[in-house]
Amino acid sequence: MSAPVRLERRQRAATLRLDRPPLQILDLELLAELDAALAELEAQRDLQLLVLAATGDRAFSAGVSIQDHTPDRVDRMLLSFHGALRRLRELDALTVARVDGHCLGGGFELAACCDLVFATERSRFGQPEIRLGCFPPVAAALYPSRIGTGPTLELLLTGRTLDAAEAERLGLVHRRAADTAALDAALAALEESILAQSAAVGRLTKRAVRAGEARPFPAALAEAERLYLDELSRTEDLTEGLAAYLEKRPPRWRHR
Repeated sequence: MSAPVRLERRQRAATLRLDRPPLQILDLELLAELDAALAELEAQRDLQLLVLAATGDRAFSAGVSIQDHTPDRVDRMLLSFHGALRRLRELDALTVARVDGHCLGGGFELAACCDLVFATERSRFGQPEIRLGCFPPVAAALYPSRIGTGPTLELLLTGRTLDAAEAERLGLVHRRAADTAALDAALAALEESILAQSAAVGRLTKRAVRAGEARPFPAALAEAERLYLDELSRTEDLTEGLAAYLEKRPPRWRHR
């Protein structure tokens, strides 16, 4: 059997592709490979964009393996799954989930842990864990700040499925596309735009936004100020960006 995860690099972008079609079930083997690939990527400071995708045309992922929810495996499953998601959330690069088809359970949580979710119209989203007598810990921790407590409870306690339009209205999908061709065109445009900027400045920008997400405004602003004065002001690219503007020329980023 081929490796369940494939990593593809191009310039300062990468695609991390789940490769267990048709449903991309997240079993312990795949989760270990996913975590290892993310560990490799977090050491690459020039990385600006990571697209999380899946092979095939049925699912981004239908979730974590049911067999790994049994009492003798559930602790290993949660530690492995949550460890990979923490690593994904902490990446300095912009992360985007490319969703086409079913995005359910742990697959939905995996996509939601990316900074952006781009999806085709035919994609479907849901957290059906309640039907199995359990709840999704990542969704319970992440969704209230995204969509509010009430919508989170309704989603988790009913286990119902969302179409892409409703997921977008809730803020769980950021860009809808008519089909895979339009989806890939939107991702290509995003990549071109991101890679035109400084990797060093992008990294610090994401850290500042994460501080704003996790802290009250006064503490978040203090951390953004610290990042600006202590780290951004020391980058070569801030100096280059200002000089390029004053000299009316395109900047020549050094990504440091």
